Amino acid sequence: MAFGERGRFAPALRCAEFRAMWLAETLSVVGDQLARVALALLVFSRTNSALLTALTYALTFAPAVIGGFLLSGLADRFPRRTVIVVTDVVRGCLALSMVIPGLPLPALWCLVGALTLAGAPFKAAQLSLLPDVLPDGAYQAGLGLRQVSTQVAQVVGFGAGGILVTTVGAVGVLAMNSGTFLVSALVVLLGVRARPAASRSRSAVREPVSEDAGRRVDSRLVGPVLLISLVGLLVVPEGIAAPYAGVLGAGSFAVGWLMAADPVGSVIGGWWAGRTSSVVSPRAVAFPAIAAGLPLLASAAVPWLVGVAVLWAVSGVLSTMYLIRLQAVVAEIVPDARRGTVMGRLSTCLYTSQGVAIVGAGLAADRVGPVITVAASGATASVLAAGAMIVWKGARPRQVRTAEDEPASGVRLTSPVLVTHCDPLPGDRR
Repeated sequence: MAFGERGRFAPALRCAEFRAMWLAETLSVVGDQLARVALALLVFSRTNSALLTALTYALTFAPAVIGGFLLSGLADRFPRRTVIVVTDVVRGCLALSMVIPGLPLPALWCLVGALTLAGAPFKAAQLSLLPDVLPDGAYQAGLGLRQVSTQVAQVVGFGAGGILVTTVGAVGVLAMNSGTFLVSALVVLLGVRARPAASRSRSAVREPVSEDAGRRVDSRLVGPVLLISLVGLLVVPEGIAAPYAGVLGAGSFAVGWLMAADPVGSVIGGWWAGRTSSVVSPRAVAFPAIAAGLPLLASAAVPWLVGVAVLWAVSGVLSTMYLIRLQAVVAEIVPDARRGTVMGRLSTCLYTSQGVAIVGAGLAADRVGPVITVAASGATASVLAAGAMIVWKGARPRQVRTAEDEPASGVRLTSPVLVTHCDPLPGDRR
């Protein structure tokens, strides 16, 4: 594949199955954002309580942590297309139940929690199915395109949510959210071909993963798990953007600028990662992972709004690049029969780290100030990323390190461990 072709989103978009999954995911993300706006306004209008409104909003996130650890394995035990379709139908029915007139708030909260919980196996099945769906050389482009479209869909969903609530009402928007799930299920059912469950596929039966091989794979995942968990430190600026703007002496408009900096950087990072070479190694992950925290550290020395926003955006670019590349490396490490469980739990670690880090940053900002807090989070992220790379390198056998760290240009090198103990996965995913 020529570089000009490989360096664009076209290879991924030419895959009909990926287009179906991409469209389905985008619809679901837009629906989620619409529902969050509608639920917040609905609960506040009924209770006039900021606490109950915040509780409702939190229920659109918190149960995903439990679901990620407990339900991700469904993506390996059952056909992944089936898991995606069933969870979307379940979520659509739960969302539709929210429009029942006079529904008590406790019942509404139960429905919101169950809907969020059902999103965990959906995400695990989707992430683990992508390497099978995308052809050689298109995996990184596909992940980059997903990142760009997800960020844009979130912005559009939030923006459209406020407008739609004023025109069709909160109940109408919740009904629209239900429709996005059901359409998503239909798109995947018609656009993605059926595959057997990973744990029951012929290749999994033919080449079972031994206990020793499983331990080797687990040890090689320690570094990626640490790197995933560091993302929380890199999103700290979003959580304390308001007090940071106050320190800069900027008005309330500046809060929006600062909060938008990381998502804008994330869009650019997804675009950039999708255009770069599909050959990915741990070394290609190391540079952006270690560098992502440095712009946050440097922002402490910049006293003006635009400069801080640019530095935060640069951090968003680098963090998104390393996350996309990291997914490709993890997909190579993990056997297909375990991919759903591992991908789902890594996604949960990513999710949890952000919530924990933002809460911790809020406490720290009250004590030492937002500027020092952001700078410290960036410095800590860079130092820990370097440590995670050392751990990761030490966990890989010497022959694997040589193959992964020094890939020939345009050639995918597969480690002997992966060839021996798991199915060969589609090549050149990033």
